[in-house]
Amino acid sequence: MSNQLKKKILVVDDMASMRGVICALLKNLGHTNLDQAEDGSQALNKLRSSDYDLVISDWNMPKISGIELLKEIRKDEKLKQIPVLLVTAETKLANIKEAIESGVTDFIVKPFTQQSLDTKLSKVWA
Repeated sequence: MSNQLKKKILVVDDMASMRGVICALLKNLGHTNLDQAEDGSQALNKLRSSDYDLVISDWNMPKISGIELLKEIRKDEKLKQIPVLLVTAETKLANIKEAIESGVTDFIVKPFTQQSLDTKLSKVWA
């Protein structure tokens, strides 16, 4: 088993069905160390109390959005090195620019396939 498959991944989405889809795709790719959060606030609590190797977060969520979560992660000395993959249906240039300026590792645009997720993960851990 490659080290990449042992990495701990936090999947953040306010829709349980979407978290389930992303986790199923990750499992199909061989990733088994998965955790879930239903919003950015819950995600920050988990990130501050455990070690994660990657955050895959939806952009649009209540309480703390994916972009706000990204900014909080980048401000925190203990968390700022964690790669963040934003899942979005956003294609507005201003939003993409804001995410890049905020330190996003990469984007994955909905709807996406297992293959496109695998490609993004390979880039994240290259």
